Amino acid sequence: MSQREGNLEAPTRHPLDWTNPDFYNEDSLNKELERVFDICHGCRRCVSLCGSFPTLFDLVDATEDGEVHGVDKKDYDKVVEQCYLCDLCYMTKCPYTPPHEWNLDFPHLMLRAKAIKHKKGETTFRDNVLSSTDKIGMFAGIPVVTQAMNAVNKTKMMRSVLESTLGVDKDAWIPEYASKTFKQVAKESSSWPVKDGAKTPGKVAVYATCFINYNEPGIGQDLLKLLAHNEIPYKLVEKEACCGMPKLELGDLDSVAKNKDINIPQLIGLAKDGYAIVTPIPSCTLMFKQELPLMFPHEEDVQLVKEAMWDPFEYFIARKKDGLLKTDFKTELGKVSYHAPCHLRVQNVGKKTAETLEMIPGTEVHLVERCSGHAGTWGVKKEFHKTAMKIGKPVFKNMASTEPDYISSDCQLAGHHIEQGMEEGGMKKSQMMHPISLLAKAYNL
Repeated sequence: MSQREGNLEAPTRHPLDWTNPDFYNEDSLNKELERVFDICHGCRRCVSLCGSFPTLFDLVDATEDGEVHGVDKKDYDKVVEQCYLCDLCYMTKCPYTPPHEWNLDFPHLMLRAKAIKHKKGETTFRDNVLSSTDKIGMFAGIPVVTQAMNAVNKTKMMRSVLESTLGVDKDAWIPEYASKTFKQVAKESSSWPVKDGAKTPGKVAVYATCFINYNEPGIGQDLLKLLAHNEIPYKLVEKEACCGMPKLELGDLDSVAKNKDINIPQLIGLAKDGYAIVTPIPSCTLMFKQELPLMFPHEEDVQLVKEAMWDPFEYFIARKKDGLLKTDFKTELGKVSYHAPCHLRVQNVGKKTAETLEMIPGTEVHLVERCSGHAGTWGVKKEFHKTAMKIGKPVFKNMASTEPDYISSDCQLAGHHIEQGMEEGGMKKSQMMHPISLLAKAYNL
């Protein structure tokens, strides 16, 4: 098959062979990197997605004959460190993904390189700390610590100290910590009969996620209000650990496995009991829908949990198709600029959030489908923050183009990143609100 013909079939993902000793063989890795980089160099379709591809192409173009074999293998890491595993190149751009014979999986190749680096002990103290979101959250949950950390976040001098000591960019948005966690204030409810539909289980288990539990529990509270308003019995997942996405992005696959061993035993009982397991943050949903099943393809419980996982708006739209979602909206939202985040787009569930918001009378939804630049653990680092803002610049402008009343993204980190970019760009200020909270507002809950 010629390069021009590409692959017209839906991409299929091979399991991640991370327990194979060859996975950590650097010579084998470099051989595969050179093979893939050569194909990418000949295509260049993904040049606008993130920093990895322009970095690669600049390295190639600087060689004597303009070919990949002339790139110093020590410089391969410059390409790897620009990847934050958004997955867009695989899911939306690359014509050479499996079942194409060239078998490209650029994100998982970058993950392999990150895993080797981590295995060699080359990840920094800063990176290990930032990726331990549940441990930071538990520590920050101590009242006096919460006050201190939030004060540091707001103080320019302390942010400068944080930049010089930990490498967190002084200008990057970083989340505050709530005085009470979501788990501390949330209440379970089972006061309504279970109404299963043809497409939906009639009861929901909420996997809170680190961000909702420790940083913005109000989003979780709004989700519970939506479930209650629609008379859907729900319960909270107990003893949950981080989904593992921050550790995955670091290449710390052993920690991902440890978190899996905590979470799956909690979730499998719910899955077998007929619950729809809902997560309010797309990255967490993606971990259970895609990354963990690919890391543990032979573990039946992991695969069963995968089938039980839902994005909230995927669930709400399916519930509507079952005739079981209320549409008694009370409040118009006006103009909403909605950003579909990468980790939701690659789940292939469609534009369910936009579809839900468009049901609300007096609401005009402007959909933006492009990477925001990632304001997670990658985007806050000193060496990457300016790149994150550069990647997000077209999104900032597009979100502001309709002069919206609200800006919104299912990824609340992306939402804050977009808000910061719009403010720094001098664009008209709009209220930033998560789609779950917007829907709760429309119901007047």
